[in-house]
Amino acid sequence: MKNFKEGLNPSKILVMGFAILILIGAFLLTLPIATEDGKGLPFLDALFTATSATCVTGLVVVDTGDTFSMFGEIVILSLIQIGGLGFMTFATFLFTLLGKKISLKERIVLKEAFNATSTADIVKLVKRILIFTVIAESIGGIILSIRFSFDMPTSQAIYFGFFHAISNFNNAGFDLMGEFRSLTEYVDDPFVVITICSLIILGGLGFVVIQELYEYRETRRISLHTKVVLSTTLTLIVGAAMIIFLFEYGNDKTLGPLSSTGKALGALFHSVTPRTAGANTLPMGDLTHATLFLTIFLMFIGGGSGSTAGGIKVTTFAVLMATASSQLKGKQDVVLFKRRIVIESILKALTVAMSGIMIVIIVTFFLSITEQGHDFIMYLFEATSAFGTVGLSMGLTPELSPIGRILIILTMFVGRLGPLTLGFAISKRRKKEAFRHPKGNIMIG
Repeated sequence: MKNFKEGLNPSKILVMGFAILILIGAFLLTLPIATEDGKGLPFLDALFTATSATCVTGLVVVDTGDTFSMFGEIVILSLIQIGGLGFMTFATFLFTLLGKKISLKERIVLKEAFNATSTADIVKLVKRILIFTVIAESIGGIILSIRFSFDMPTSQAIYFGFFHAISNFNNAGFDLMGEFRSLTEYVDDPFVVITICSLIILGGLGFVVIQELYEYRETRRISLHTKVVLSTTLTLIVGAAMIIFLFEYGNDKTLGPLSSTGKALGALFHSVTPRTAGANTLPMGDLTHATLFLTIFLMFIGGGSGSTAGGIKVTTFAVLMATASSQLKGKQDVVLFKRRIVIESILKALTVAMSGIMIVIIVTFFLSITEQGHDFIMYLFEATSAFGTVGLSMGLTPELSPIGRILIILTMFVGRLGPLTLGFAISKRRKKEAFRHPKGNIMIG
């Protein structure tokens, strides 16, 4: 146990686990059997794809449907599923099947992986996560399979249906449509839009939230965390959908030619997908700058804690907004749903947000150096998409230089694990300070 505490803390185990999974996936994608042309991917492209799949991002340097064989696509899908739920989830499942008892060390790692508050009932949570995942992906896969069967052979429709259900539930955004089209052909199709939006939202709420909602009939209790996640998510989706509808209503390259229903579906999808799925039904390069900027904002926020989504998380955003509101109103306490937020949570939210902002700024700065000849918003969009593990792109990803690809690989990795997890993994174990410095005042604002 001493060696575990000093050498392999939970954060380090998560970082190492994801890194090993990415390397295994990259190796498999370099094999000749992984691509349609029988040559395999160059290692850097394979590493980029494996990182994007494991970190459930969806940014691609080669089109998934046109480039990979079924073997390669299944490798990508496996990385998405394991990366989305976390390798510790699958390890726990295998240990349970083998009758092995889950140790305290493994419970601590699971707690870190799901950002849970304690190790109590963590194994029970993992089992419910797996059951819920199977149910959600199966229902989504069946609906999409039926819809796709009108456009392609039945066997292909089933394969496409379940691939896209798994990809979008895990907020990955990989697709098999070819030619980097994503789901643009289904922009006004209610079956595809509503099904995939539902999968994205369910995967992005957070498994702790899902469990609380499942147990509500018995407990009749909803925690502050769940209230904040649900209310903030609903506000962002509805608010963003209305704004996108207005911004793109007259855009002949996006919502303009569609019917009123099609416009509503297109706006809804693009208010949901930045949270952080990556599929798109509207061509990203043709959106207005106002919509692109709103999309960047949504990508940076992301989804719920302990979910398949990335970003700084909706709870972080909610705490920051509540803190700003309290300060502007001259109140001493930060309150959400009649509950006072503890200072530790406020400081953590500030740390996560500032870390995210600095990462996006630095990556954008270097992309503007290595990838010259594009509009600045493309660099900012790409950096935010990678950090938020979203996968939306204005077309820059396939054109990235080797240095640019390495930069985005690192950004996706940091975005999936989170700045705090990586910070704790790199830093030494925090010790209690022997003394406290005297107070000091600084003028702010």
